[in-house]
Amino acid sequence: MGCRDVHAVTVLAFLSGTASVAGLFAAVLLPNWRLMRLHTFNKNEKNLTVYTGLWIKCARFDGSRDCVIYDTEWYTAVDQLDLRVLQFALPCSMLTTVSALLLCLIGMCNTAFVSSVPNIKLAKCLVNSPGCHLVAGLLFLLACAICLTPSIWVIFYNNYLNKKYEPVFTFDVSVYITIASAGGLFFTSVLLFLWYCACKTLPSPFWQPLYSHASSRHSYASQPYSARSRLSAIEIDIPVVTHTS
Repeated sequence: MGCRDVHAVTVLAFLSGTASVAGLFAAVLLPNWRLMRLHTFNKNEKNLTVYTGLWIKCARFDGSRDCVIYDTEWYTAVDQLDLRVLQFALPCSMLTTVSALLLCLIGMCNTAFVSSVPNIKLAKCLVNSPGCHLVAGLLFLLACAICLTPSIWVIFYNNYLNKKYEPVFTFDVSVYITIASAGGLFFTSVLLFLWYCACKTLPSPFWQPLYSHASSRHSYASQPYSARSRLSAIEIDIPVVTHTS
């Protein structure tokens, strides 16, 4: 594995994380989290389907694409606890994912454009590629947990609503998109962890999450003589005087 170069694993992880955050963004905007089917026994009327999202609500008759009711202020009056939690969880997950993508990009740029032997004086202040990718993997894993947990809760909450009222509630495509995006985030974190585990065995100390102390590095500068060495050289040049009776 080319750990000292931008490897295909890190590029694939970056693309997977980008696709995952795009899926989360689509799931947040789509009004397809919960469907409520209202059936009528009147042959002259059509069944009504209510599409519930995190921010808007739309009601349509069967066979029509136009919304009979389009509530743009639904987000202020959400009366379903699982959707209310998702209103906070998904933006937090997206923000965490974007932070992880920035760290992953910084790590790749650091690998591509920064010398593999940094300045010894600045070693304690530098952040290297393994550190960036390791933290990014942890953030991807955290973002996965934040978006996956409330999305699975929607499935169980639908069963609760069907038992409490009538079996007219079903979860919609946004749940599948969010779960798939969470799987992409988990896959991205696994890729970064595998890359780090494969590269941390390199002998160079610069491929550790944090740089070692400067004293442990190899330096090409000549080491100064010790004080004992200088005294020994002086003692050799001093003649020894003895007194005779």
